[in-house]
Amino acid sequence: MPWGNKPSDGGHLILSEDERLELLAEFPSAHKFVRRYMSGGDFIDDTTRYCLWLTEAKPEEIKSMPPIMERVAKVKAFRLGSKASTTRDYAMYPTRFRQIAQPGSDYLAIPEVSSEKRPYIPIAVIAKDVICSNTVQFVPGAGIFVFGILTSSMHMAWVRVVAGRLESRYRYSNTLVYNNYPWPSPTPAQKAKVEELAQAVLDARAFYPDSPLAQLYDPLLMPHELTKAHQRLDRAVERCYRPQPFASDRERIEFLFALYEQLTAPLLPAAPPTRRRAGKASAPASQNRT
Repeated sequence: MPWGNKPSDGGHLILSEDERLELLAEFPSAHKFVRRYMSGGDFIDDTTRYCLWLTEAKPEEIKSMPPIMERVAKVKAFRLGSKASTTRDYAMYPTRFRQIAQPGSDYLAIPEVSSEKRPYIPIAVIAKDVICSNTVQFVPGAGIFVFGILTSSMHMAWVRVVAGRLESRYRYSNTLVYNNYPWPSPTPAQKAKVEELAQAVLDARAFYPDSPLAQLYDPLLMPHELTKAHQRLDRAVERCYRPQPFASDRERIEFLFALYEQLTAPLLPAAPPTRRRAGKASAPASQNRT
């Protein structure tokens, strides 16, 4: 689960809808360099923004479009004025994001920060053409089973205990939360059931195409169909861990930590052998008999 792309551009590579339309009206050929851009906030609130993605642009193409040339020049100036030496170093590459980690496949996106009031962190499968920012973490090529596990009450119990906080909001971490999460070992039938009910969650969301994830997962606004779909998925995920249901988040987290200890025990270094003190010999076996 890497972080997304970090622009460090002073906002000059990012376009609003109006700026995109204005650029394309004057230079229609710029369309191949304009991509949908998504930060964690854009993702949750369904805000539409764009960026200039010039990784494959030829110098003559950039030069032929003065508005893009102007933005690139501002990126260079912004980076040169940075207090961070690493950012100043990237003034040499003003047409590129500071950090590029865009997946080559569709990906599962998780916002870095999400309200603690939501019953689930909003997660979704995003098309590979959408450029995600460094406030989004993603799993490239993740299937519907991964989506089902991460959007379950089992995973949320882990998040509530392990994740960091920004004020009181959850701050999801790929290293602390995701990498350490104890995944189940489902049977083929259990995995298929999770996939079926995970898709049902996505189908329930699809009934509300005009509602952003922030509204769909608001505890006061969450639609009945979506709530029931999540509850059915929760039960299916729990059965991947044990047959009987969990009574509470406390019970879930106790189980997960016990499983974590079991999974990590083989990774711990072996205890060194105990040395005998000099001059102390073991008694013959015959003398130890009763």
